[in-house]
Amino acid sequence: MSAKAKIAAALRWQAGACEQLGSPLYAHLLARAAEDVEAGGPCWTVLAGHEHDDRQSMPALRFMGAVHRLSLEGRTPKLAEAYARGRPDAWPAFRAAVAEHVDDLRAGMNRGVQTNEVARSAALLGGFLLVARTTGLPLRVLELGASAGLNLRWDAFRYEGEGRAWGDPASPVRLDYAPPVDGAVTVVQRRGCDLNPLDPTTEEGRLTLLSYLWPDMHWRWELMRGALNTAARVPATVDRADAGDWLAARLAEPDGDRVTVIFHSIVMQYLPEAERERVEALIRGAGERGARMAWLRMEPDTAERAGVWLDLWPEGRHARIARAGYHGRPVEWEGW
Repeated sequence: MSAKAKIAAALRWQAGACEQLGSPLYAHLLARAAEDVEAGGPCWTVLAGHEHDDRQSMPALRFMGAVHRLSLEGRTPKLAEAYARGRPDAWPAFRAAVAEHVDDLRAGMNRGVQTNEVARSAALLGGFLLVARTTGLPLRVLELGASAGLNLRWDAFRYEGEGRAWGDPASPVRLDYAPPVDGAVTVVQRRGCDLNPLDPTTEEGRLTLLSYLWPDMHWRWELMRGALNTAARVPATVDRADAGDWLAARLAEPDGDRVTVIFHSIVMQYLPEAERERVEALIRGAGERGARMAWLRMEPDTAERAGVWLDLWPEGRHARIARAGYHGRPVEWEGW
């Protein structure tokens, strides 16, 4: 397969995923971008050299995020207008923007995708509540691949659905699912790591987060704005570090009168295989040695759904407790 064919195939694969996940705008633009690559147009000029990129690094979404960033910066007003209207005929403005900003977009391809999907907290909440209810202890929450740490503020959000509710009624983040698990939770520490952490209290951090949202998925925009407001008042630490070294250091710290909850959502696919194996070995090893801890994660399960798994030590409870869409909705509760 030629380099153009490989890139076009990656764009079409992502177009299908965007259509399935609710973004007809991006599905259309990616399909047209694939045709432009095959024709040797400006999309090919930007993407040439990325034909060997691992699909798990999401080259198509890195490309779309780089273009979207130009729009958010006010540099492509016609494209910004098309995005604002969610117009399926945005292709001429999109192609013109790509042709005008080739160098900037090639540089933008070096940025990793960082979406920090706040809706995933609805899928994870049940796990945090189960840990708190089972142990009766306050939580130390540690997030791998935390990006800007928005989901580290999960207990500051409001969750409502199916006649249930949990969390602050005045929260600007309102999620449309609450698990059939209740109870109070005290978070005594919230800390995460990321190779390229973003500061959601800065303009640069906010711009990067917004650039990876899909313009026609308005519910994601609403949640992100609420989460950015929450981040300004609820502090959380995100260290610049790789997952393995950081986790080893955290697990070496004394437990104290608390339970450690290590969590992550759609992160493991971005780690090298050796790093994934090290992370899992560190977690399971600490649990088997009797540490008071839990491992909560939302990671790919099927093409349409992610699974949410919870392991709790020393109780030795292990289960898939839920399934959810990759952006966090809908949530299908399974429990212990």
